[in-house]
Amino acid sequence: MRDIAVVAFVQSRHTGEDTGSSETELLAPVITEIKERTGQKRFGFTCSGSNDYLVGAPFSFVSALDAVGAWPPISESHVEMDAAWALYEAWVKLQHGEIDTALVYGFGKTSQGDIAEIATQGYDPYYLAPLGVDGTSMAALQARAYLDRSGAKEDDLRAVAARSRAAGRDNPFALHLPDPEGDDYEVAPLKAHDIAPVTDGAAAIVLAAGDKARELCERPAWITGIDHRAEAHSPGVRDLSRSAAARLAGERAGAAGVQVAELHARFSHEELILREALGLGDEVTVNPSGGPLSADPVMATGLIRIGEAAARISDGTADRALAHATSGPCLQQNLVCVLSGATHG
Repeated sequence: MRDIAVVAFVQSRHTGEDTGSSETELLAPVITEIKERTGQKRFGFTCSGSNDYLVGAPFSFVSALDAVGAWPPISESHVEMDAAWALYEAWVKLQHGEIDTALVYGFGKTSQGDIAEIATQGYDPYYLAPLGVDGTSMAALQARAYLDRSGAKEDDLRAVAARSRAAGRDNPFALHLPDPEGDDYEVAPLKAHDIAPVTDGAAAIVLAAGDKARELCERPAWITGIDHRAEAHSPGVRDLSRSAAARLAGERAGAAGVQVAELHARFSHEELILREALGLGDEVTVNPSGGPLSADPVMATGLIRIGEAAARISDGTADRALAHATSGPCLQQNLVCVLSGATHG
């Protein structure tokens, strides 16, 4: 296996309302900055993550390539998922040994529609989507299952939201949201502060292998483990109060002993489920960036978790960090990436 590291991470200053900018306009400054940071104008491979349902147009990722520059021709790919999975594809490509650098990016504008209803279009088209159940209602079912099984209270959910919002106010890229107040239920037991806010934004990461990584970054964040697993296709045949897929991905990636964890928890109860699945005790700092409850640019949120975790390695505040990304209803898909200041953790 080749040693591969995150050598650069850039994200936009996220907004909570539609500013009129297109996805390409959101992305262009991010790509420009990451090229300047690395001194690279071209990369061995480029991979992106986005969602045509958000944009409302087919093959929306093609227009986004205008921000990257596709001439002379580049080696490029795309995943219709969070860009964390684009990073996984780039990591595999780097393992082949044919390239030494890869550019990964993701972008999303949830201000253009109702993300809870849009998410329904990605559900099982035969049994689940026809019910018309929205993403927030699905999350509420999981939250209730978790509270009933664990004995946790709604105050525990509120504490997660409060801590996330407080951390987000120290993050210049996140939305600066006030402390939770007496919000009404969106779908019980979830209140407005338990749900990720509407967010527009973009992010990009550069991966590099071996000596190239050391050349491009003073302290690379080496990927010492990465794995992704999926739950059963139907939410009705699994225990919604637990995340077996996250637990397995964490074990395969080597999650034990991390100091910082960035979790893709779009709902407050998801953080508690993931803490349990990944074995994260009180000694682990969780979502110091504020996490998705402070900024959730869908299709880039998971990639940002990897970037934020890598930033803790590169600035020396942590030696081992974990990043988690998810997709689908009720933590259906789970990717875990473990990063270290040393090539072998």
